[in-house]
Amino acid sequence: MTDAADYTPPKVWTWNKDNGGRFANINRPIAGPTHDKELPIGKHPMQLYSLGTPNGVKVTVMLEELLAKGHAGAEYDAWLIKINEGDQFGSGFVDINPNSKIPALCDRSGPTPIRVFESGAILVHLAEKFGEYLPTDPAKRAEVMSWLFWQMGSAPYLGGGFGHFYAYAPTKIEYAIDRFAMEVKRQLDVLDRRLAVSEYLGGDEYTIADMAVWPWYGGTVKGLMYEGGEFLSVQDYKNVIRWTDQIAERPAVKRGRIVNRPFGEPSQQLLERHDASDFELRTTDKLNAAKD
Repeated sequence: MTDAADYTPPKVWTWNKDNGGRFANINRPIAGPTHDKELPIGKHPMQLYSLGTPNGVKVTVMLEELLAKGHAGAEYDAWLIKINEGDQFGSGFVDINPNSKIPALCDRSGPTPIRVFESGAILVHLAEKFGEYLPTDPAKRAEVMSWLFWQMGSAPYLGGGFGHFYAYAPTKIEYAIDRFAMEVKRQLDVLDRRLAVSEYLGGDEYTIADMAVWPWYGGTVKGLMYEGGEFLSVQDYKNVIRWTDQIAERPAVKRGRIVNRPFGEPSQQLLERHDASDFELRTTDKLNAAKD
């Protein structure tokens, strides 16, 4: 790899498969499937194909919140997509999400299956379908949608920007880390100022805006994403921390955040979810596996 200080961009960029980095084996500049693989289909109306990263957690939290409110139609099968092994490039997954990113949802509750991809779109689809967590009042709805789209546009600076160059890049580039650290701190300040005057992002009600932002920025201030909290002085954002802790105590959030999670403490992993009883079963199974 060329030293960062000596690098001059070529006139025409070409793909170098040996560019290093934690995710080098799955990144490529083209779309489409790499292999034929059908997706499994379970018994429930909602079929989710995902991984317990922040974008995946948004959707499993939403589904668990809907079930907690008594919406039986939100019952779901959550199938694990191993992105490090290229599951997202299988033909079945690409049919649902041509962008080959998790999460992807197939709503099979009607006569014709509906594919929904992009985590924000999935949240809106479910909120409108079940009439929950998205206000109908025009002003309140606009506020929630604004924060939802804020997250969709801002998170790449947090994950693919700061997170990548701080935690995952094969070399530490001062300019890149400084650039994205500055932007992430600005974003945290945006959130902190909003949460100083509002209990939740959309107002006094918990909504899909909170579900979208919490896995990313709550995970950052609590050190759940990578060890960058001290570097970013996250303790300064007291309102974000208050909001993060408040949401983390919700039973549906506690369930949703461990679904499709193949990393971390064994007791905090549920690789696939096909029934509500899986949460109870997984505790014994995982703890026993950890002892073996």
